[in-house]
Amino acid sequence: MSSASLCVGVVAPLTGRLAPLGSPLSYALRRLAPRLAHVRNGGRRHDVTIAVRDSRSDPDAARQAVRDLAETDGAHVVLTMAGTRVLPAVTNACEAARVPCVSTTFPWQAYIHTRGVGPGHRFRWTYHFAWGLDDIAAVFADLWERVDGRGAVGCLWNDDLQGGLLRHDRYGFAPVTSPRGHTLVDLGAYREPADDFHAQVGRMREHGADLVTSAATATDLALFHRQAREAGLRPRLITCSRWLTYPHTHTTPAPDVHRELADAGVATLVYWSPGHPYRSSLDGTTCAELAHAYQQDTGAAWLQPLGLAHALLETAHHALTVADDPTDRASVAMALAGTSLDTIAGRLDWSRGPTPNIALLPLVGGQWHHGAEGPRLAVVSNRAHPGVPLTGELASAR
Repeated sequence: MSSASLCVGVVAPLTGRLAPLGSPLSYALRRLAPRLAHVRNGGRRHDVTIAVRDSRSDPDAARQAVRDLAETDGAHVVLTMAGTRVLPAVTNACEAARVPCVSTTFPWQAYIHTRGVGPGHRFRWTYHFAWGLDDIAAVFADLWERVDGRGAVGCLWNDDLQGGLLRHDRYGFAPVTSPRGHTLVDLGAYREPADDFHAQVGRMREHGADLVTSAATATDLALFHRQAREAGLRPRLITCSRWLTYPHTHTTPAPDVHRELADAGVATLVYWSPGHPYRSSLDGTTCAELAHAYQQDTGAAWLQPLGLAHALLETAHHALTVADDPTDRASVAMALAGTSLDTIAGRLDWSRGPTPNIALLPLVGGQWHHGAEGPRLAVVSNRAHPGVPLTGELASAR
């Protein structure tokens, strides 16, 4: 028995600085189109349309995209992957429009902080899956300890939201790393993009920090590393999140920057890889198969967000399948709140989050190594998730 059609809305950064997130999301949409063409809910079959709007990597454009999806396209659920300014714009607009939303790609503490609430707040319409800043800190501390025991770690953090959260006395790195014996030395805030790090290099020398942690862009981190080396300093290990989690593409910094960072022994977090032991709930595809298909179909290296993009679509399909009334947005939101689903990104369980509306993903540690076809992201630490196989050994800087 056929019934009313449904619409899945997608706010994707197809253009602008966040376009590396748009590429895997667009690919997942194309790959899963046949599986998403309809859903069965009870005894009814619903046709499904996919409406994609470009956020242009801009908060205002993202808000307009949500309004268009809600009012023009009649979306029953909205999906998005974005950064620290665009994602809150999407989620807040969805909350205002009373349309369910599922998002991913940055730490849950940033998700709630950028929306002006604290832990314990319950949103009605918006749901997120990711990891925490505390999870990043734990992975990085494990890497530091394997290289240099417990000592001074220079913190290269910007003067923006990201740096503020990393310094936060509740959300940040110190509550996790200080009890493990690490001394965090703030090297001084800087504005992105940076043009000079001599002051930060000076503080690094002053405090004898030969480990560095950061959330810098690849370009800024390469500049810092170059100036540190020119000053005679040689960090034994640099841990960095954010853009350094991505294998390089034509939209991220030039290959020579990645080669330099591979020489620097830069380690990062890994939330999805071809070696993760998961399958798609939609078609049984493994992580390795998805990564291989992406490379074959696009000619580009796999990206970590690929698994998250696929899981977004799995989650939307599941919610429309189990909602009491998939044509009713409130019913879909209730279905999301109770979702516990095995996806290609891992188990997403919104009933067990660290705070309402959040499902957690575990992290492992990775490091950029030289490979035959350029820098390769190897999994070098799996303490938090032993099911992910190691694909390399942690190495100090050359």
